[in-house]
Amino acid sequence: MSGADEQTDAAGVRLQKVLAHAGVASRRVCEELIASGRVRVNGVVVTELGSRIDPEVDLVDVDGTAVQLDQSKRYVVLNKPVGVISTMRDEKGRPDLRRYTADWDERLYNVGRLDQDTSGLLVLTNDGGLAHVLAHPSFGVTKVYIAKVEGTVSPQTIARLTRGVQLEDGEIVADKARLLDASRGGHGASSLVELTLHSGRNRIVRRMMAEVGHPVIELVRRQFGPLHLGSLPVGRARELTTVERGALLTLARQGADPAPDDSPELR
Repeated sequence: MSGADEQTDAAGVRLQKVLAHAGVASRRVCEELIASGRVRVNGVVVTELGSRIDPEVDLVDVDGTAVQLDQSKRYVVLNKPVGVISTMRDEKGRPDLRRYTADWDERLYNVGRLDQDTSGLLVLTNDGGLAHVLAHPSFGVTKVYIAKVEGTVSPQTIARLTRGVQLEDGEIVADKARLLDASRGGHGASSLVELTLHSGRNRIVRRMMAEVGHPVIELVRRQFGPLHLGSLPVGRARELTTVERGALLTLARQGADPAPDDSPELR
């Protein structure tokens, strides 16, 4: 190696070089960000252009948004189809998630689970620390579901979902609930309900709606924390954008190590 700026040693790597390598901006723009006090290292604002960090240890954010320094980490969002088991290898030979990870050399794992009959947003990653944090309901990451249910859902039922529903394993309260549509077809009435939850209890959406008299016909998860399913087709996967990665890593850094939870996340 030549030049102190290109060296990675005990003193670390220059902060502006690390930011540029992470794709934040050009090195010159990164220098301007540092000088203007918009960059923090381990929660402390750094304005010295000669500052060096250890990319493998230090946490960096720009304007409060986390920067991914470890480029070996992969973050993928999948629109899981109905019928697929949320595991990388199903012991019963049923369709699993392996077919959706073939485009990545890294060994990816799913963050949380969706049951076989539920479709929608599932995060796949090789970042074990982030997966550990985001999968635990005590961290409070919200998920948004669209449920097609039997019958015509009344405003009183929507209010009950947000007041609390008593189940066999305790009360559950929806963070938000709203009626999107109600129709009467050839097979009877049905409704579309949007539910926002942070609970990780087993099949909680299905159990909640059954308890209030509206069994689920179809269920889709549209949002996980800051991530939205958008127009991603069913059965397709894509890497998160830089903005999405920043939002997800920021969310993960904001929480403490959660207490263990023995209820798997199945919707």
